[in-house]
Formats: sequence, C-alpha cells, structure tokens
Amino acid sequence: MMKQNKNDRKANRKKRGALIEQIRKNKKVFIVYAVLRLIVVISLVAALLRGNIENALLCVATLLLLLAPSFIEKRFSVELPTALEIIIMCFAFSHAILGEIGCFYVRVPGWDTMLHTLNGFLCAGVGFSLIDLLNRNMRFRFELSPIYVTLVAFCFSMTVGVLWEFYEFGSDMLLRTDMQKDTVLKSITSVMLDPTKSNLPVTVGGIESVVVNGKELGVGGYLDIGLIDTMKDLLVNFVGATVFSFFGFFYIKYRGKKSRVVENFVVTVADRGEKTEDDVHE
Repeated sequence: MMKQNKNDRKANRKKRGALIEQIRKNKKVFIVYAVLRLIVVISLVAALLRGNIENALLCVATLLLLLAPSFIEKRFSVELPTALEIIIMCFAFSHAILGEIGCFYVRVPGWDTMLHTLNGFLCAGVGFSLIDLLNRNMRFRFELSPIYVTLVAFCFSMTVGVLWEFYEFGSDMLLRTDMQKDTVLKSITSVMLDPTKSNLPVTVGGIESVVVNGKELGVGGYLDIGLIDTMKDLLVNFVGATVFSFFGFFYIKYRGKKSRVVENFVVTVADRGEKTEDDVHE
C-alpha cells in the first residue's frame, strides 16, 4: 500500500511537472485556455441553474474541445503552432458559447459567414500539414509536387465543409433544429409554378407576405429553408480553402524562405530524433 501511494505521488508530481513545463513553454496558449475555460464553466453553472440541459451539454462539449489541441499533440506526437492552438480554441468557443448560447448567429450579422470562412482556412491548413508531413518524412518515398499537396489540402477542407453541411441538414430533419438558418426572399423562381407543366421556370417577384395554413408568417417575404445558407457556407469555405492553398503552394515551392502566414498554421512532428527532408538539407 505504501509503495502504491509513493508511486501515485510520483506520478502526480510528474504530471504537475509536465503541466508546469507546458505552461512555461507556451504561456499565451495557457492564458487563452484558462480564460475561455473559466467563461465556459460559468456558462455551464448558469445553464444548470436555469435547467437548460441542452446548453449545459454544449458547455461540456466545449470544455472537451478546448483540450483538443493538447490531446492531438500528445496522442500523435506533433507540435501545433501557437497561433493555430489559440485559433482552434477560440473557434470552438465562438461557435458553441457565443454563437449558440449567446445567439450571435442571429444577433451578429455575418457571424456564421466569418466562422465558415475561418473553418475553410483552418481545415486546408490541417490537410496541408498531413500530406506535407509525409512528403518530408525520409522513411517514405513521397516526392509530391507543390500543386498536388495544395490540391489535397483544398479538397480536404471542402470535404470537411460538405460533411458539416450534411450534419446540419440531418440535425434539422431529425431533431427539428434550425442549424441551416433560413433566408427571407422577395422573389422566387420555380418550374413547379408552370401551369403548362412544360418545365419552364416561372418567377414571382415583389413578395411581401406569405400565408401558411391561413396564418401570415410575418417575415416580410418568402421563407427559404436553408438552401441559400448551405450554399453560402460552402462558398465561403471555398474562399478560405483557396486562400490557404495559395499561400501553401508558395510555401512548398520556396521552402527555404520564411512564410509567416503558413508557418503559423502548419503542424510539425515533435522532436523524437526522426529526420525530415529539411534536416537532411541542413
């Protein structure tokens, strides 16, 4: 029993030492993490006091997401740049706490667009890092061209964006949520309105009101149920992915030169004595 307690104390000291070392290594990340975690915990307590279980679960999920960068580093033996770690944590906080619980998606114009654009940029960075790590590792015989690496990064980002839209659509259909935010339209065009059934598009403009089951909706136009929001999200995801891919192409093509934009988002292998292409060149 005494030996077990001694081992437990030694393990606890080792964990505290690792935590202190991590804090010393990257104070900025720890400060951001501590501040965001405190806000989320306060939000969690407030949600529980109000009996809002949905928001409470969202807070718990956010607490787990805040640990994601640290988990990824330890689990896969990689190092995330400071900027990337901070942005990942702020992104999770902005979506769940500010966007959902704080209603920023409804109250702040462009909030959803901003996050989807950033998501496209970040996911392109992740895809870029995954293929570039293989490209640089001397144990693998990869010699991929810059255009191929950036194309993979772009496609990876767009795939993540599409899967997220699948998730939003599924949630709206099965759980009756409204993740695909609606859009008020003043005109619509549809072949369903063609009385001749000749597949001709008919446009109805100047829509000021819509009546459903004898009740005026009161939104000042026709209510689109998510299509425009989905396509806009994919479009801005495309923009974010394209921007990163542009910088990533030149980062690989001229690897000897510094690229602050890309380096702040590219994951590197933790120092374990493994050689990369850069090490050989040096």
